Amino acid sequence: MKTAVNYERQTMSVPWAMQMKAVSCQDPGSLVHTLTGAILGCGGWVLTRGANDTGTITMLFEFERQICLEIYCVLIAAGLELSQNGHIRFTELCQCTRNNQLDCGTEIASIDLEIRTFPVEMVDSSLSSPAA
Repeated sequence: MKTAVNYERQTMSVPWAMQMKAVSCQDPGSLVHTLTGAILGCGGWVLTRGANDTGTITMLFEFERQICLEIYCVLIAAGLELSQNGHIRFTELCQCTRNNQLDCGTEIASIDLEIRTFPVEMVDSSLSSPAA
């Protein structure tokens, strides 16, 4: 279980430790599988992952900053809709890394990602339900 003290220590030791939120219309089980494979395929490390009964997925993963653009792309390609803050933070990370490649390319970035899923079947059934 993550405590505030542990997260503060992690944040201090990893300058690019970010918390992000996203939504998706994908099935939670297949989304976890897809994201895990995509992150590992880019060279990242999935530290923890899980989904609960309400369709919320949590993932904690890390990667070398030199592959930040690839990680950003696979998150979007997997069907995630990042929050505005998530897009801003990823843009900052990618631009900062590009501008300082020699100094920080091998530094580690950490993402604590929470995804709310709304599978298409659930959305379709709510649209076809008669109004009360």
